[in-house]
Amino acid sequence: MGAIGRPRRSCLAVPGSSVKMLDKAKGLPADQVFLDLEDAVAPLAKPEARKNIVAALNEGGWGDKARVVRVNDLTTPWTYRDVIEIVEGAGANLDCIMLPKVQDEAQIHWLDLLLTQIEKTVGLPVGGIGIEAQIENAAGLVNVDKIAAASPRVETIIFGPADFMASINMKSLVVGALHPDYPGDPYHYILMRILMAARMHDKQAIDGPFLQIRDVDAFREVAKRSAALGFDGKWVLHPGQIDAANEVYSPSQEDYDHAELILDAYDYYTSEAGGKLGAVMLGDEMIDEASRKMALVIAAKGRAAAMTRTMTFTP
Repeated sequence: MGAIGRPRRSCLAVPGSSVKMLDKAKGLPADQVFLDLEDAVAPLAKPEARKNIVAALNEGGWGDKARVVRVNDLTTPWTYRDVIEIVEGAGANLDCIMLPKVQDEAQIHWLDLLLTQIEKTVGLPVGGIGIEAQIENAAGLVNVDKIAAASPRVETIIFGPADFMASINMKSLVVGALHPDYPGDPYHYILMRILMAARMHDKQAIDGPFLQIRDVDAFREVAKRSAALGFDGKWVLHPGQIDAANEVYSPSQEDYDHAELILDAYDYYTSEAGGKLGAVMLGDEMIDEASRKMALVIAAKGRAAAMTRTMTFTP
């Protein structure tokens, strides 16, 4: 799908062990749902959760949401059964498998090969199911470029903050919050590193969850930081966070209008009719080819969010 593929401004976590929550998620305005077999599901509940997820995917009613299942990580005994049961049971109604705690490219190769075997066996288009790679420890971050490049199936690179903080002995218990003893944003390097790997390989970069689910204002503040860097979206753990995520990871109306104006103006002024100019003034601003590229990113995000223009360009 590329970096600007399907919108993933809000990625809603739904525990596979809860039929009620799986059903409720279908009607919520999240861009993506991921039906969880990992941290949200107790070990003894995992076999039942697989069945719940297969049924929920096959029942349909998900609209145009991206439908993703998070399997267990490859240090556990559950991963292969997760993938086989979900993809054999509901592969035709599934967009991606999310692999947590990815540590190196070999784990992506394993999932790619297994998906290919299942797709061939059950008659699904080979390569049709994407992979989302979750980076949750030092090894994953150090290897993130290789992970992003490991398979054309990879669509997103995701930051998993809670496990990451534990894996590097970070002194904080509040996921996503700034630390009073550190003058900057302690997550800046991690987020930027993930973003570089994602953009180098034309994947989406997704920020992880904010655990204080009742504090939507704090969620919005944290989300704005990764959105400012260029992240495509963020996990939401509660329906109350969805609207905030959709808003933060979409351009403002003003920015969207301005981006479309730049594209129109640049098209006009570089044409025969506009004088074949390379750099021109749009109001008080000089625009050129680099401005066009920046405007294209904002315009594409606005179009993906189904925004409409409120201004038109006239030479």
